[in-house]
Amino acid sequence: MSNATFIATLTPSTHLISQFDASVPAGFPSPALDHMEQKLSLDTLLDVHAPHTYLVRVSGNSMTGVGIHDGDVLVVSRALNAGHGDIVVAAVNGEVFVKRLHRQRHQIILLSENPDYAPRYILEGDELLIWGVVRNSIRWYSTSDKA
Repeated sequence: MSNATFIATLTPSTHLISQFDASVPAGFPSPALDHMEQKLSLDTLLDVHAPHTYLVRVSGNSMTGVGIHDGDVLVVSRALNAGHGDIVVAAVNGEVFVKRLHRQRHQIILLSENPDYAPRYILEGDELLIWGVVRNSIRWYSTSDKA
C-alpha cells in the first residue's frame, strides 16, 4: 500500500513574505514583533530548486517518530543523492513509500519511524527507485478555510 501521493512539481515564485527579526515564543507574544528584518521567498526558505523539487502528500502513520504525520505535505528534492539515513520517497516494485533509507553492508532497508511498522527489506529481484530526498514537511494546524 502506497503512503505517498505526488501533488505537483514546484516552479519559481516571485512572491515575497515578511520575516520578523525576532523569534516568536510559544507562550506570550513579544513586543519586538513590530520590527521586520527582511522580505523572504519561500523558495529560499524551503531551498526549492525548481524543477527538481516536488510536493508529496503523506498518508499513514509510519513516519510519526520523525514528525511526519498523515496528511503532511513533503518538499522532496530529486537533485540530491540519497544517502544512508536520509528520509526518501521510494518506489518498490511500483509501490511508493516515505521511509528512512538504511544501508547495512550490501543490504538496503527502508525503515519506518514507528515501531508498529516492520522494515521493508529490498530483496534480489525487487525494483527500487529513489524518487527523491525529503527536505521539509508542511503541516496544517487550522481546520478553518478562513484566515
